[in-house]
Amino acid sequence: MGDGQTTRTENVVRTGIVAELPLVAESIVSRILVDNDLLQVTQFTFGAGQTLSEHTSSRAAVVQVLEGELVFRLNGEDNLLRAGDCLYMAPDTPHSVRAETDCRMALVLVDPRG
Repeated sequence: MGDGQTTRTENVVRTGIVAELPLVAESIVSRILVDNDLLQVTQFTFGAGQTLSEHTSSRAAVVQVLEGELVFRLNGEDNLLRAGDCLYMAPDTPHSVRAETDCRMALVLVDPRG
């Protein structure tokens, strides 16, 4: 399943993700690993200095940094996250991301109505 599309009732195993999603200088790359009406799991890679401008999501989110360092700005407050760090973000929270180093991040979006 290359696009990550699933149902709530099927099991999914994704392997080889790091090889599929290499760190690329001056780029942001993402791959959706699981996607259904309850949740979406996406892995991102950021080259050092790359940014995602401020935006919101109607879904709740859990972010975990898997490699490197990034600044995750929540409601105007900067949070430096390093490999192993995790945050929870409520729906509709303004946020942005800036990679301090090359990094890899996992994002889980959960539908609060799910």
